[in-house]
Amino acid sequence: MAYEQLKAEIIAYSKEIGIDKIGFAASNEFSEMKSRLKLQQEDGYQSGFEKGTIEERTEPELLLANAQSIVAIAVAYPSRLKNPPNSKKGDRRGNFCRASWGTDYHTVLNEKLDKLSAFIATKITGFQFRSMVDTGELSDRAVAERAGIGFSGKNSMIITPEFGSYVYLGEMITNIPFPPDQPVDDSCGECTKCLDACPTGALVAPGRLNAQNCIAFVTQTKGFLPDKYRELMGNQLYGFDTCQLVCPKNKQVDTHLHPELEPDPELVKPKLLPLLSMSNREFKEKFGSMAGSWRGKKPIQRNAIIALAHYKDETALDELTRLMKEDPRPVIRGTAAWAIGKIGVTSGYDAIRAAQLNEVDGEVLEEMEKGLRFEQTKVNV
Repeated sequence: MAYEQLKAEIIAYSKEIGIDKIGFAASNEFSEMKSRLKLQQEDGYQSGFEKGTIEERTEPELLLANAQSIVAIAVAYPSRLKNPPNSKKGDRRGNFCRASWGTDYHTVLNEKLDKLSAFIATKITGFQFRSMVDTGELSDRAVAERAGIGFSGKNSMIITPEFGSYVYLGEMITNIPFPPDQPVDDSCGECTKCLDACPTGALVAPGRLNAQNCIAFVTQTKGFLPDKYRELMGNQLYGFDTCQLVCPKNKQVDTHLHPELEPDPELVKPKLLPLLSMSNREFKEKFGSMAGSWRGKKPIQRNAIIALAHYKDETALDELTRLMKEDPRPVIRGTAAWAIGKIGVTSGYDAIRAAQLNEVDGEVLEEMEKGLRFEQTKVNV
């Protein structure tokens, strides 16, 4: 009864500090998740961003010796901009996914977990815990599912009855044996809209994601992008939302409960050209508070170049030519050369040929050749 009372007090306090959903789960091994992770590893479907061994990711007692239960939290975030800026000819914009809107959710949720742990510590002696948000060993989604926050949808996201899949997740392993909550029933039914809409087929089966083939993951890599993704990315700078946008459970869901998660339209849909000449310092000052900045400016700039090619933005040619000739980073030089060719202006092809004479990096030279192939395709058409 004492733990039931404490649980009720924690639930009440969680509402005071802006936690939208809270659930409690047993801390025993996530055996089904362990089997799935082993299969993901065998098939090469992992992103490479995962932390810890499979055992650490599925056995909470390896992370907290006296683990008895896990407290899971969810915080809802907006799905729509109130005043979206227009992307127009000569002034094109890119796009950050919704999970990067507002203040970095790692910061927001960790602050709430810190408040929650401090509150529990005042209620019970000998309290031990370990909190994590996204970058910890445990699967936030597996914990949330067990704790009754929502069910795991076919798009591999947790879907809540109240907020759809537009929620950030975090958890706290504790040494307190809280009474567990019941999981939420899966209600995807026969719907396969997310699988059908995935442009790369990264959702290889209901609830199963090949992260290596997911555009959300691809936007975060740092090297040259494989050609097959460049057309599919469009103007995406970070992350990807299609598998959420098509989900019927997200229809009409747009939650604005937390000022710190409200998006700045100029940050989440930034102008592309100014991104290309930003210094590291300028990038950090402007985008450093967003989750989408965690990999630094190079992936964002590379993706911005691809977006300008997608738009065939001729006003970007001077800047792209400068990058092709002067940027010290091969990925930026090469992607700029490819983009110049994609835009398809005669002066651009001439600029690529001139830059070839001074280029020594093999990968960049290959991208220059790709850019020039657009000219040949144009002639043949």
